[in-house]
Amino acid sequence: MKIIIAGAGEVGFHLAKLLSYEAQDITLIDTDKESLAYADNHLDIRVLRGDATSIEILREARVENSDLVIAVTASETTNITLCFLAKQLGSQRTIARISNTEFLDNRELIKFEELGIDELISPEELAATEIELLLNQSAFNDTYQFEGGLLTMIGVFLPKSAPFVGKMVKEAAQIFPGIHFMPIALQRMGTQFTLIPRGDTVFKEGDQVYFITCDEGVDELYKLTGMEKKEIKNVMVLGGSKVGFKTARDLCNKKFNVKLIEKNKEKALDLADELPHALIINGDGRNVELLEEESLDSMDAFIAVTGNSETNIMSCLVAKSKKIKKTIALVENMDYFQLSHSIGVDTLINKKLLAANNIFRYIRRGEVLALTRLNNLNAEILEFEVKPTSLVNGEIIKELNFPREASIGGVIRDGKGIIALGDFKIMEGDKVVVCCLPKAIPRIEKLFL
Repeated sequence: MKIIIAGAGEVGFHLAKLLSYEAQDITLIDTDKESLAYADNHLDIRVLRGDATSIEILREARVENSDLVIAVTASETTNITLCFLAKQLGSQRTIARISNTEFLDNRELIKFEELGIDELISPEELAATEIELLLNQSAFNDTYQFEGGLLTMIGVFLPKSAPFVGKMVKEAAQIFPGIHFMPIALQRMGTQFTLIPRGDTVFKEGDQVYFITCDEGVDELYKLTGMEKKEIKNVMVLGGSKVGFKTARDLCNKKFNVKLIEKNKEKALDLADELPHALIINGDGRNVELLEEESLDSMDAFIAVTGNSETNIMSCLVAKSKKIKKTIALVENMDYFQLSHSIGVDTLINKKLLAANNIFRYIRRGEVLALTRLNNLNAEILEFEVKPTSLVNGEIIKELNFPREASIGGVIRDGKGIIALGDFKIMEGDKVVVCCLPKAIPRIEKLFL
């Protein structure tokens, strides 16, 4: 695919990096000379300096032959304008990064497709949604919902007390008479290798394991992993950033008790006006005495979303020392994901990764409805819709020529999530959730074309 990315900031560079690994034809546009020089030296892509809304620059980038234009500059206005121009000049598809979530809330009212914008993404909104999901499944450190929760991906760090540590996958499946979950990926503690589990794969203490489950399977997973279902009601949010504001707003709407700490006095006053159901505290969240005065030890969850990754991690460690049930830190450095368990923070989230996941489904072939990349694992989970022409249509799973580097986690049919085993027959219209390693992706895509 020929892809144009406007904006060489964190999101744009990260996307260009991921896509360049897949031998996509990437052109990165930005006005900042240093950002482009860095990208040019580190990535196998074409860089172009200039205003992305300049028609001359877009023609130089050969926008008329582009399959996808991704506008992720810091300016919402620039992104919207660029998508409008790109579509007029012949681009097949456009995606705009926005910060005003009113646009997302009113997509039915405002026909953005008619303005040349095929998709809107807000990294801040994605991060806030991710945080809410993590609080709803508080014992797990990663989660993602397909089709509004008909199937859910759950990630968990296996403690020594987990009943199936030392057992093979097929042995663990026999503990319950009906199977409502499927292990789809795991990473051994202390390694960087991602495994697609098979029946004879043995679960070990310290494994980071990802499961696909339906509603009935969530409680089973709590029991099987030895994790305790924790009720989250009182939440402290550190940082009144866009992510902090959206998180606090959404949690208040869901009747959580929210305290938000913001260092900047003027911003704290503004937040107090905008969030009448949250308690806004003006102070430095790095001050342990302040956290203790504000009853940190009575909180069920602590969420650190300041603009500083190190502050977020350190404050979460303070919260963890007070026996807080759930800690979540927003980080910008992808390398921190490898350290998350060893340093003691329950979950790290990254806006770049969330935005990339959201955009990546437009790069994949086949009818991809959703896609997520697993934190710190070299694997993707894709949701495909089975078309009449798909090679999997009408086939039984165990008879498919399915790569060993991939597995089917579940199927959504007629509004119901199903954990599909070997004898399951895939039909047209099914939505199939597949986990696969990068080298298997081309073969998987061909099965669903």
